[in-house]
Amino acid sequence: MTTVLALAGPIPKLGVIVAVLLAAVALVTHVPRLRAAAMGAALVLTPILLVADIWNSPQLNVVRNHPLPAAVAALVGLGALVALALLMLRQPLLLPLLAIAALPFRIPIAVSGSTSNLLVPLYLVVAAGTLATIIATLREEPPPASPWVPALLERLLALFIVLYAIQTTYSSDFDKALQQIVFFYVPFALLFVLLAQTAWTPKLLRASLLLLVGLALLFCLIGYVEYATRHLFINPKLLASNDLHAYFRTNSVFFDPNIYGRFLVIVMLTVAAVMLHVRRDRIVGAGALVLVALWAGLVLTLSQSSLVALLVGLATLAALQWGGRRILAPIAVVVLVAGAIVLIAPGTVGIDLHNLNNSSSGRVGLVQGGGELFTSAPVFGHGSGSFEAEYRARHRREAADGTSASHTIPITIAAEQGVVGLIAYLALLLAALVVLLRGARERAARSAVAAAFAALVVHTFFYAAFLEDPLTWTLLGVGVALAATPQPPAAERARARLAARETSGLPAA
Repeated sequence: MTTVLALAGPIPKLGVIVAVLLAAVALVTHVPRLRAAAMGAALVLTPILLVADIWNSPQLNVVRNHPLPAAVAALVGLGALVALALLMLRQPLLLPLLAIAALPFRIPIAVSGSTSNLLVPLYLVVAAGTLATIIATLREEPPPASPWVPALLERLLALFIVLYAIQTTYSSDFDKALQQIVFFYVPFALLFVLLAQTAWTPKLLRASLLLLVGLALLFCLIGYVEYATRHLFINPKLLASNDLHAYFRTNSVFFDPNIYGRFLVIVMLTVAAVMLHVRRDRIVGAGALVLVALWAGLVLTLSQSSLVALLVGLATLAALQWGGRRILAPIAVVVLVAGAIVLIAPGTVGIDLHNLNNSSSGRVGLVQGGGELFTSAPVFGHGSGSFEAEYRARHRREAADGTSASHTIPITIAAEQGVVGLIAYLALLLAALVVLLRGARERAARSAVAAAFAALVVHTFFYAAFLEDPLTWTLLGVGVALAATPQPPAAERARARLAARETSGLPAA
């Protein structure tokens, strides 16, 4: 059994490329049957690649030593997924709401000698949603109500992940690249398809808003308790870091304060977008209270990257609401004031101008090291997933003293994928911003998605995780579905908003 599953040589690399090609087909095809078949094949192949990669690891001792109970457990799990898929077919709102609910929750699992915080609940939702798509296709049920049709953005997404898969073939850390594909790129591409083909009705958008706000307030409450008790529920490394400093950072149910802050920023921008599109004092007041509570939670994270992302997101909302020219002066004032503070009193914002590397937690050194990696292989890079391995090989002392993982997405792409990867990344960013921003002004939901995506992109400049973050794929999936939905006439929109206010107290999206 071991010799069968512990694959070596070119087979795993070929398997990775095939899995990503299947996900790419699901992204770009216009044929429902072909899309369902590609999604199903990717869903089957991806866990096979993972199991083959970690078959000899200690965490699979139970599976290797007790194959029959493991097979029974797998069958029970498959049965549960089928049951959930059938329930999703009966209740169309269940899939998107479960996907949103599962976004924040990570479970620590040992993989290839290290512990990774994996989005296991989200993987289960994606698997069940994919099974639901396959079942609906086999039944020849009517196509989804969403008018989404794959276009340039989907092709660029497919191009980027296929390029990433191809560049694993010469990577110095193939295991890392495989994990990126198995845990992020393939399942999140399926998530994108599931959300893009969902009909995002006003009812579903209101339910999603309430769910997001409820989760964010719950997470903030946990953060408040952490700050009051000076005790973290998750991540002992952060607890040790807090012991060394006068400040105390909270992370709630997240393993990192910056990821926690990123989630809060997305929710805050969503609430702010709704407030800009509503005219009822009660709703505006409730939104303001929510923003105050979330702001307090965000401050306790001490996540500077999240604060910058929030400012960018708010600027995007302001530009959509009042036009870009009107906000240029306020933005310039904010930038000048911030620059003056940094120059006059850098210590107040935790910056040491004489040692930027320390005050940036090693970010400056990582950027410089990434630049060196890029110049040594500028065209095709060192291969997908190779940044840490290559950085450690060249900067052993610095890597031993701290992190060697790049926290800046453009630097990571430049070092790992070269100019070829950078071009694909920039083209993808441009296409995504065009799709999300064009026509977003008139609808709260589209404004929220556009502002949230802009904030997330800026956050990745300081804390990485672009296509490795399900929030990116979720925003893109919801955004393209909303962009494909035609805007109703003004009179109809007014009647819908009035009906929504009377029934739920929330504005129609």
